[in-house]
Amino acid sequence: MTASVRVLSLALALALAGCAGVDPGRWSESLGTLAGGQPWLLLCFLAAATLLSEDLTCVAGGLLVAEGRLELVPTVVACGAGILVGDLALFAAGRRVGRPLLASRWLRGRVSDAALERAARWLERWGAWVVVATRFVPGSRLPTYLAAGILRTRAWMFALLFALAVAMWTPALVGLSAVAGDRALARLEGSRWAVAIVLFGVPTLLIVVRRAVALATSEAARRRLVGRLGRWRHWEHWPAWLFYPPVVLYCLWLALRHGGPTTFTAANPAIPGGGLVGESKRSLLELLGTGVEGAAPPPWRFVPGDRPLAERLLELEGLLAEGTVRYPLVLKPDVGQRGSGVVIVPDGAAARGYLEQVECDVIVQPWVPGLELGLFYVRRPGEERGRVTAVTEKRLPEVIGDGRSTVEELVLADDRAVRLADLYLGRLATQRRRVPSAGERVPLARLGTHCRGAVFLDGDCLLTEELSETIDRLSRSFEGFHFGRYDVRVPSARAAREGWDLVVLDINGVASEPTHVYDPRYGLLDAYRAFFWQWRTAFEIGAENRRRGVRTVPLRGLVAAWRSYRRGARSHPPEPPLPAPEQGGEVPA
Repeated sequence: MTASVRVLSLALALALAGCAGVDPGRWSESLGTLAGGQPWLLLCFLAAATLLSEDLTCVAGGLLVAEGRLELVPTVVACGAGILVGDLALFAAGRRVGRPLLASRWLRGRVSDAALERAARWLERWGAWVVVATRFVPGSRLPTYLAAGILRTRAWMFALLFALAVAMWTPALVGLSAVAGDRALARLEGSRWAVAIVLFGVPTLLIVVRRAVALATSEAARRRLVGRLGRWRHWEHWPAWLFYPPVVLYCLWLALRHGGPTTFTAANPAIPGGGLVGESKRSLLELLGTGVEGAAPPPWRFVPGDRPLAERLLELEGLLAEGTVRYPLVLKPDVGQRGSGVVIVPDGAAARGYLEQVECDVIVQPWVPGLELGLFYVRRPGEERGRVTAVTEKRLPEVIGDGRSTVEELVLADDRAVRLADLYLGRLATQRRRVPSAGERVPLARLGTHCRGAVFLDGDCLLTEELSETIDRLSRSFEGFHFGRYDVRVPSARAAREGWDLVVLDINGVASEPTHVYDPRYGLLDAYRAFFWQWRTAFEIGAENRRRGVRTVPLRGLVAAWRSYRRGARSHPPEPPLPAPEQGGEVPA
């Protein structure tokens, strides 16, 4: 950090010392009064006062030095000791309380162990800069030092860094306050906001300069920038708050047109809430029964979450005992969305570990190889036959080794994978520095879920009368399903076209998105056109079923279902990292 930046930061600390109506001069008078004029007692008060406001206390100490009531060196030592004790206390609090808090039922699954380890490595790498920088950025020390403790970084290293930062900051701030005295404070009083702007402007400028230098000297930094820009250029990667507002406004118009905001919940009488949120996968699989000729669910087991672990393991072993199922298995919460809590377990130890983590009901299915498809189905009330309107081909992304590049370099070099580099490299934490052999395929995802990084393509070339007829027979084999998506696996594209050997993994109701438009060939207007069609059709079917006597779910019922789902999702385990080949984990693709 340059000398000019230090001077500006020190001046700013003086300017902000009187924030919230507190005058450093009065602060020093108050401390002097409390100490009764005894220097040693006054120094003790200064050390203790740093726990309330470090910068304000240092300024007050400098004013006491300027008044001749204290010597400079003892004042610096007292303020520095108090600040250092406070910093170490924050670090210790993070270490002692942070991890247990993250492991609590409220936060479990929200922050993965892999993410914590990555953050710890980053903090250890840049810790010196971070700790020193927090001395110059008010309000940043509390979260930084707590985070350092939570991440279990090396205590001795951060204690030295804390001491170094205090040794740099405290003498300068106390000394400047002693030299400047009341006149400097008076001059800065009128320009406090201008100096405050400097406080945030200078660090921002430094960040911009640092990023520019990184881009100029690092190919990885340039590729990451390309990825970030690419996420904004391609709507499929947009955050929900950016993409969905037009869809929400359109749904409000549909609600006015069709007589209620929850009209769509009558679209699928067989599924609670029409399949918007909170539906049980067990109940949907029971609706399918044994399926129909050409399409059927795989063997499955329901494992209640309220039973002892031993009983839940017996349910799992019962499925394996049938002889038609073997590892790997797919374990997923009975109530879940967007792949939350879904894990492919390669063996009994991993299955046991999963069941030890979750508190919710679980569905166990065999992992099914083959091509994964999403089949969007519609049958309006009164129609004798329905039809598949769209097919989504779900592909698991991968990079191919060249014998020279690391996994991280391969991901950053891929034009699509670089847009999701943080997601992919997060689950490849154990092998990102590994150099795959030439031609080796490195999977980047294991689940056919778009938010987990799967690639969705329009599978219109697979849509045939035979496929549509098979799905229609399956849908008419039970009452009350008119609108939604089947997730299936087939051994080949030919089997899909012939409507044969379809393994039905899941059913989704009105919340089903027209996922074929996630194909990169489709633009933003195509996406909105498809989403508008989806909700218009759901409202129309719901309105017709309501006229036929089907009851809709009130809005408060949907809100309650959403809250219930969110509470249950807290116990969903985080996605485990993808194992490297040498770790014995051949990941199904």
